[in-house]
This record gives sequence, C-alpha cells and structure tokens, in this order.
Amino acid sequence: MNHIISTFENFLKPTNSFLKFVIVGVINTCIGLSVIFILINIFHIGYWPATFIGNAAGAAISYILNRKFTFQSKTSIGRSSIRFLTVILISYFGAYSLSDQIINTAFQHADLQIITNKEASVLLGSCLYTFANYLGQKYFVFTR
Repeated sequence: MNHIISTFENFLKPTNSFLKFVIVGVINTCIGLSVIFILINIFHIGYWPATFIGNAAGAAISYILNRKFTFQSKTSIGRSSIRFLTVILISYFGAYSLSDQIINTAFQHADLQIITNKEASVLLGSCLYTFANYLGQKYFVFTR
C-alpha cells in the first residue's frame, strides 16, 4: 500500500488537493459502485443497504488514501477518523436521499430504458456525495 501511495505522490506532487481527491475518488468510487451494483443486481439487496455497504467499502479506501496522499494530514487518527465518519455519514445520507427524491420525482412517469430509476439515483447520489465529501474532508477532517 505504501508503494502505491508513494508512486501517486511522486506523480502528482505539484497538483492541488482537489485533483488528488478526484483520483482517490475514482478509485474508491469504482470499488464502492461495483459493490453497490453487485449487491443490487446479483444479490437483489435494496437501495439503502446496498449503497451503505458499497460506500463503506469505498470509504475505508478513501480514509487511507486521503489521509496519506491527498491531504498529507498529521491530524491524529482518533480525531480524524471520528470526523471522517461524521462527514461520510452526513454526505451519504444527504446525497443519496436527495438523489433518490430528485430521480423519483423527475422520472415518476418515465421509463428509463437504459437504466432503472434506482441505478440513476445511485449515480446522481455518487456525484453529490463526492462534492459534499470533498468539502468536509478538506475543511473539517484533514486540516493541517
């Protein structure tokens, strides 16, 4: 894991924290969304449990990479992990509740042929979650 982190650090040394956050986000989002869609489409688990479990998997990766790579934080693990969990939960419930309402309202009488309303809610929620999560991580969790 340290080798991967140092490789990313050397490659992106001059860049800003948002770009690093996006790269970490792509990694944890791929992991999280994969888990979500497997749970929904293969195991037929409901929206809330699937998104919660998938985001928990992505969040674990996110904490490690954002602490070491993105924000290079010296904040104690105890303090930062509690704040991290707080931001994750607020971002999760806020983003996925809002996205579910938006998609279900906007497409109430439409039949999305490409993806289901549930899948569209997951994708919109993921975008909203990323934005809210970045702000919380940068300004509340991994302050220097």
